[in-house]
Parts: sequence; structure tokens; C-alpha cells
Amino acid sequence: MTIANALGGKFPLDAGLTVNRVGFGAMQLAGPGVFGPPADRDRALAVLRRAVELGIDHIDTSDFYGPWVVNELIAEALHPYDAHLVLATKIGAYRDDKVNWLPLNHPDALRAQVHDNLRRLKVDVLDLVYLRDMGPQDGIAFADQVGALHELKEQGLIRDVGLSNVELDHFEEARSITTIASVQNLYNVVNRTSAALLRATTEAEVAFVPFFPLGSGFADSRARGDDALKSVADKHGATQAQVSLAWLLHRASNILLIPGTSSVEHLEENTAAATLVLDEDDTAMLDALVADGETLEEAH
Repeated sequence: MTIANALGGKFPLDAGLTVNRVGFGAMQLAGPGVFGPPADRDRALAVLRRAVELGIDHIDTSDFYGPWVVNELIAEALHPYDAHLVLATKIGAYRDDKVNWLPLNHPDALRAQVHDNLRRLKVDVLDLVYLRDMGPQDGIAFADQVGALHELKEQGLIRDVGLSNVELDHFEEARSITTIASVQNLYNVVNRTSAALLRATTEAEVAFVPFFPLGSGFADSRARGDDALKSVADKHGATQAQVSLAWLLHRASNILLIPGTSSVEHLEENTAAATLVLDEDDTAMLDALVADGETLEEAH
């Protein structure tokens, strides 16, 4: 299978928005632990500006990155925004002074978070807002949370609604309430616990955005050291990170990538993964690493 262009081809979201399949996740632009300002603010701004120069038109962010830091960086670097740039943000969580990630999913709190994102990103409408599931909070029904986003969409404050860190039944329930344009869940070459959800979104022609696409982040994995990844990378003169990203693009046509970095060099390397063409032997070797629903650790 070949990739259509240098950014993986196009994929349509729901509200008339179309994005390249390779985007950018801005989370790592905050300080260590996604908390506080970056050590080098100018470097963070340069990464955002370089992303747009490379043709990236889909940037993933959240007000709870920093908190507030990353949205403010995006506005400083890129506002006024290019008409084709899609900014996706997430609500449903907050950070405390101990750097914990905690749920904040009462409908009133969700509405307030949307307005906070609008203000810090300096926009009148948010292109895509993910409801991030952080687990139950005071018995608040999931349907009521989705309903709050649907109301905000009807008010014209949100173009598209997405879900993040959800189960298959959440996806099905949410679609009975509003149109879901995208699902963002943990999925990569060594962790396929969201395989059933990926299949469901593919069948529904809904975007699937894997977070930690390189098997890194809070749940560090063995992706970069696996023999299969190294073998394919050596064969193509590529990095193991590029192979991991290329495998995702080949895995399903509705997968959109948002690899994150705080380095211009790594940004360019990640973006170039879309030009890596894997053959049938490559994909067969990587597919065989992990069964659907499993992680590499469980498979070994």
C-alpha cells in the first residue's frame, strides 16, 4: 500500500472539515510532566510554526496541558490562524497543584471548559472538542456529558464532537446523542487494546486518532527496542519511530496521526513517516507482533 502524499492523504471530519492524516500533538510543548511552561519558549513556538510550514493542518491540544500553557503557545505562535488549520482540544479533566490528572466532567464544568478554550485559543468556534473520559465523577451520566457538548454544537460554539479514552459502548451511546467525528484512544504497534473500537470507527467512517502512537508517554512500552521494528527500520533506512507511524497509516484509512514532540528535528522526522511505504512482508511482520485486544507485554 502506498500513501497518497507527504502527509498521508486527506480525511474528512464531520462539519465540512478535511485534514491531512499526519497532524501534530502539542502536549509535549509544556514543561516536564505536561506541567508548567517549557524550558525554552522560543523553541516551542518554533515547533508550532514549523508544523504549519510543513503543511500540517491538524493540531491537537487542551487547556489542561500546562495547564493553559500549550493553548497560549498556539495562540502566540499561530494566531491569526490559517483558514485550513483545524484545532482539536479536549475537556473533561483538570490538573491540581500536585500535577495529578483529575476528572472534571459535570456538564456545567464542560461548558466552562469550552469557553476557556475559546478564550485562550482566541477563536469564536472550536473546530473539534473531545470529551475525555477520566472515569466516573459523582455519578454523572456519560449521556449527560455528551449532551452538553451536543448543546454547545447546536449553539455554534463547537463544529465537531469527539471522544477520548472511551470504550466501545461509550462510542455507540454517544452516537445515539450526537454525531461523533473522531475518537482518540491509546493504540499503537505494541498496544492494540482499542482494536474493536478502531474497527467500529472504520466501519462508521469516523476518524480514529491514536494517542501515544509511538508506544511512549505515561505507559512506556518496548516498541522502540523490538526486533521486528528494528528489522523493518534497517531495511528502509528509517527510524523505528517512523516505522511505527507508517504502520498506523497502513493499518486503517481512518487513522489520523498526532505524534508529539518539542523538537523541530523530531517533528520533521515524524512527518516524513508518511512517505515510508511498507510492503506486505513488513506489515505482516509488524501485524504479528500483537493480537487485537492485546499489548506486547501480554503477548510475551
